[in-house]
Amino acid sequence: QVRLVESGGGLVQAGGSLRLSCAASGSIFRINTMGWYRQAPGKQRELVATIASSDSTNYAGSVKGRFTISRDNTKNTVSLQMNSLKPEDTAVYYCNLHQWTYDYWGQGTQVTVSS
Repeated sequence: QVRLVESGGGLVQAGGSLRLSCAASGSIFRINTMGWYRQAPGKQRELVATIASSDSTNYAGSVKGRFTISRDNTKNTVSLQMNSLKPEDTAVYYCNLHQWTYDYWGQGTQVTVSS
């Protein structure tokens, strides 16, 4: 079993920054992809950014150039540095771990950007 614990959400003004972190524990495969997804009220969950164990990254177009995803394979952690935040970035952010055919999710952390 895998457990994901997120931290770092909060309230910030537009233009500000936040850093989200997620720690994975349990049966972690060497080859996996970790990432962040978000869900705003009334909307579907959407991909924000992912990073493979090879350090290959993928970003949603709406966050490219503003957000940076990184990971520490020795600690099984993934982080999301969010800069130049906009009100439309307001959502619950979920950490995800994908390995083999399984997806694991964290409990979510709220990010609120005020205008």
